Amino acid sequence: MRSSFISRNNNESYRPGLRQERRAAALLLGPSLAGTAVFYLLPFLEVVRRSFTDALGRRFVGLSNYKTVLANSAFRTAASNSARFLCVCIPALLALSLVMALLTRAAGRQGRVFSASFLLPLAVPVASIVLLWKVLFAQNGLANTLLAALGAQPVDFMGTGAAFWVLITTYLWKNSGYDMVLWAAGLDRIPKSQYEAAAVDGANAWQTFWAITWPGLGPTLGLTALLSLINSFKVFREAYLVAGSYPHESMYLLQHLFNNWFLSLELGRITAAAVIVVGVMLAGAGALWALRRRLQRKEKRC
Repeated sequence: MRSSFISRNNNESYRPGLRQERRAAALLLGPSLAGTAVFYLLPFLEVVRRSFTDALGRRFVGLSNYKTVLANSAFRTAASNSARFLCVCIPALLALSLVMALLTRAAGRQGRVFSASFLLPLAVPVASIVLLWKVLFAQNGLANTLLAALGAQPVDFMGTGAAFWVLITTYLWKNSGYDMVLWAAGLDRIPKSQYEAAAVDGANAWQTFWAITWPGLGPTLGLTALLSLINSFKVFREAYLVAGSYPHESMYLLQHLFNNWFLSLELGRITAAAVIVVGVMLAGAGALWALRRRLQRKEKRC
């Protein structure tokens, strides 16, 4: 039986159509892979090499740049704020966008009409968002005017720890609609027959969600989390345009640090810090990929 199974697989792998499909796939992927190697992989390998050399990239200095970066207080502050931002933003965004997708789906046709409006923040230019920040959260902005009308003390939103939460709110507002569309696509993958069977069995909404909806959204969870992680690094534009190169300490992110080191030509620090950040991101992406594969295998068993 084992030999017949192997021979059958070999016969299938060497059928003429499959060989042509693989050749066509290689021809189609070739230009993209070549462009990725030339414009991304090779420059990154050069960054890795420069992280072990001096500022001119000529003399090998070993781990000196890494030790300098890890001992730098600005790097630790920026890394801590970035990690805090990700740990708060990603779960909050995933939960908020999932609730939005479920409510839109439950509303039926009326929900589909409003679903497109949730994508409008993505079309808002960064300059308009910066102007909105200044109108709302300036010392004499609308938020402080409202607080004064209620008898509360004004808050320096951009000069205190509140700046971090302003950044969080902006990120959630701008990206929740995008993630909602991803969740909605995942919900459409779940067969309606499963919900019908659950209704016949008398399952309530909460039981249906945990037994059918959430397991069925496993593959979507990994993809949505990965894209949310990538989008989280784009929030620097708003923070930089509002507060400049040196904002309040609570919202001083790695992007601010890299920008300041680049302006001062600290190439050794930049390259070492970049390698550290990319390594952490790859480890996080690998963990998400492993989680997604595990959920897919679990879904197939069910």
